[in-house]
Amino acid sequence: MIGPFSPGSILMGLELPLASTGWRPFLDPIDLHRQWFLLLIPLAFGISLTYRAVRVATFEKYWLKVLILTFQVVLAMILLGVGSYLFIQVAVPMLLPMPE
Repeated sequence: MIGPFSPGSILMGLELPLASTGWRPFLDPIDLHRQWFLLLIPLAFGISLTYRAVRVATFEKYWLKVLILTFQVVLAMILLGVGSYLFIQVAVPMLLPMPE
């Protein structure tokens, strides 16, 4: 059933205006499949910035604390990635050997 208020007619009515508006962040994301890991740095910086702004009593050495927390988060993510890679490549084959 296609009527004036059916979901199909609403979507069909929105297709043309949305297609001509340019870049749509959630519908047309940036193609960063090869560089996705570089987005960890601004993400960690933003989280550190917000966390420190809420948690500190005074803003003395605020930026230093933000940079230290950013470094800690990035380092923790790298170590977790290396640890999970080693677990999958070394420990899992020893625990569950492939049948021959």
